[in-house]
Amino acid sequence: FVPISGWHGYNMLEPSTKMPWFKGWLVERKEGKGEGKCLIEALDAILPPARPTDKALRLPLQDVYKIGGIGTVPVGRVETGILKPGTIVFFVPANITTEVKTVEMHHDPLQQAVPAHSDGF
Repeated sequence: FVPISGWHGYNMLEPSTKMPWFKGWLVERKEGKGEGKCLIEALDAILPPARPTDKALRLPLQDVYKIGGIGTVPVGRVETGILKPGTIVFFVPANITTEVKTVEMHHDPLQQAVPAHSDGF
């Protein structure tokens, strides 16, 4: 819990004297301890999730585009695994299987897509 006032900017970027009752926050985890008083410190203390490349491919679809002369282009973000051209993918719940022909990010071709990439294929 981090009390703030976005309207007045209290306790967002630096500790506020307007909240003397708030002594700060503390989080303990196996990676170490994090503590602070304001919102920016709490946001900086968030650890990014593990996105393993050695697990099965998991790619939630964000959208599917039909592009003339190209074909159907699914777009999504890789959460785990690696997506490469030639990979056979299986879409659930539609139960559709297809082969990845290309992988692109913002119209730039890629050899592979890794976790945290938003890609079209």
